Amino acid sequence: MVEARRDAMLASIKDSARDLPGTYRLLAEDGEVLYVGKSKGVRGRLLTHFRAEYPRDKSARIIAESASVSWDYEPSEFAASLAELRLIKRFRPRYNVMMKRDARHYAFIRLTAGPAPKLHVVRTAHGADRSTYYGPFHGAQQLGVAVRELNDALGLRDCSLDTRMHFADQPEFAVAEARTPGCIRFEIGRCAGPCIAAVSQAAYEDRVSTARAFLAGEQDTPIRVLRAAMEESSARLEFERAAALRDKVARLESLQDQFSRLRFAVESLSFVYTVPGAGGEAGADRAYVIHRGRVRHECAVPRDAAAQAALTAKAESILGNRARENGSVPAHEIDELLLLASWFRQHPSELERTARAKAARDAA
Repeated sequence: MVEARRDAMLASIKDSARDLPGTYRLLAEDGEVLYVGKSKGVRGRLLTHFRAEYPRDKSARIIAESASVSWDYEPSEFAASLAELRLIKRFRPRYNVMMKRDARHYAFIRLTAGPAPKLHVVRTAHGADRSTYYGPFHGAQQLGVAVRELNDALGLRDCSLDTRMHFADQPEFAVAEARTPGCIRFEIGRCAGPCIAAVSQAAYEDRVSTARAFLAGEQDTPIRVLRAAMEESSARLEFERAAALRDKVARLESLQDQFSRLRFAVESLSFVYTVPGAGGEAGADRAYVIHRGRVRHECAVPRDAAAQAALTAKAESILGNRARENGSVPAHEIDELLLLASWFRQHPSELERTARAKAARDAA
């Protein structure tokens, strides 16, 4: 039975598939999408799955479970990469590892949602949650140290996400005496204590707002607080404490510098990108308006003055926005940011096909 299905799929590929850019899906008998892939040559890529050794190779194991295969052509390899990502997000195939390209090299700062947000470092982001992410960054370990310093400076919690919060302005705790069952950070003054009614919800949110402003590059309150404490310790001849505070300041300044460089790097991925269609297909040339590493608009490359004017206007409306943007990235957009960053790093010559909004008409 397995061999018959395998032979039927292989015959279909040999008879019908072409070596053009595109995506493909391997499906189980019940219609479940087992695996999504892409290639600049769909036919050749599919055939490699059938040359894999069973059970050693993952490709062979997928083929053994598959009952059918389907594919769609895309105008370019870049379009195929975008389509693959969107299909993976849609179907969540169990044999795909989301954004396996470069995700292992990056880390993000996650600011959780909820009544007492928490800052911590994560390797991946999930589009289903309501958290805010900052990144991506290289160096998860150093990033984790800097985030701990930021938490300590602002008194933000670092306990588990399922810890129940009890704010001082909640009626049942309005007169309760603050106690710290097992919370050493509160005891040593590094946490405001949102779980034990030691701080009001509004006061804690003020601390979170300060963290957001710091991560956005809008102010440096945590550094100024630590620097003032360092100078005070030095004046009291508490040199060991002053040295420790100096190191904390240095780590936060390093984090601030990373954010500055990140914002510059992400903002540099803002342009109109024109991509020729593969194989000389008529009308396959595409224009993408990319802003901060994400595709905001896509259309056929204009062939007349009216279409060129429309693209220019659209590009200027997206790229010409002067509103200040911080380093945060919505969770559902992180995979696309990583994809585009990886694409232009692996294909630096493609940057020659890009143009800013004011030059959009030249890109057509």
